[in-house]
Amino acid sequence: MIKNNSDFLFMFDAVNTNPNGDPDQENRPRMDVETKTLLVSDVRRKRDIRDFLQQKGYPIFVGTLNDTKVTMDKMFEEVMKKYGLTEKSSIEEKINAILDNMIDIRMFGSAMAVGGITKTFTGPIQMTWGYSLNPVDIIKSSSIVTIMNEDNSTFGKMYKAHYALVAHSGAVNKFAAQKTKLTAKDKDIFVKALVQSMMNNLTHSKQGQQPLLYLEVIYKEDFDGYIGDLRRFIKAELLKESAIRSLNDISVDFSPLCEMIDRLKAKGYIDDVVLWKNSLAANFNNLPDGKEMNLLEPIENYKK
Repeated sequence: MIKNNSDFLFMFDAVNTNPNGDPDQENRPRMDVETKTLLVSDVRRKRDIRDFLQQKGYPIFVGTLNDTKVTMDKMFEEVMKKYGLTEKSSIEEKINAILDNMIDIRMFGSAMAVGGITKTFTGPIQMTWGYSLNPVDIIKSSSIVTIMNEDNSTFGKMYKAHYALVAHSGAVNKFAAQKTKLTAKDKDIFVKALVQSMMNNLTHSKQGQQPLLYLEVIYKEDFDGYIGDLRRFIKAELLKESAIRSLNDISVDFSPLCEMIDRLKAKGYIDDVVLWKNSLAANFNNLPDGKEMNLLEPIENYKK
């Protein structure tokens, strides 16, 4: 089981793409229009991870059956059938079947009111909404595009962001991990899937996204606190006054984060710092010293 709290930072860039469409705004990229800040929900990241792990054979509770979206009740019925449980099985047996087999529940939790279970599992892995570190301009297509739905197709405009450097912050909680049975192996799979799911999401609207950085601050077992949102301790500088169109137009300084980490290390609160950086992130300066991770190492296909 996970025995340490941790904070993490995940950064990616988006070139001529739509990282997270808003269905209430003609599927335009989610934006704070007043500040021209692009927004990406945590749900978008979790959906990518679930879909990717399902492709690797992992049983996913919040997902699809035979490529069709299903209700939680229907998924619960399938899980009970698959693992040999019935209505007469105890609540504990049903909960264990879900937690032992469904990696997405161990990671992200869920509120359940099915099969006699009325329980909320708080996900030990939590992520914030991501936001861009630069002002973002939106491209509106000048031509009509076909949008395929489940049962038919319609016509509409296509909207994409010119360029966005996006940062998510997140945390892992050791107490919630004990309740969902999140293991160190699960966490390793999550981190790799965070990067690799983006690389493998090649739909028309999602092409052009590139993971750039994963950085995690792991605390001592007896430390129950957090630094909190790590984005508060990085500074993005725009290298030109005109429109931002590539990563070469932005410099990111991690010096404030290094200073915060050093202060907590001096107090004995930090166990380790680990990181992965894409070689394209040449303008990421003064990164904290940390143990390098290989997040491109393939995730093994699911084996029970």
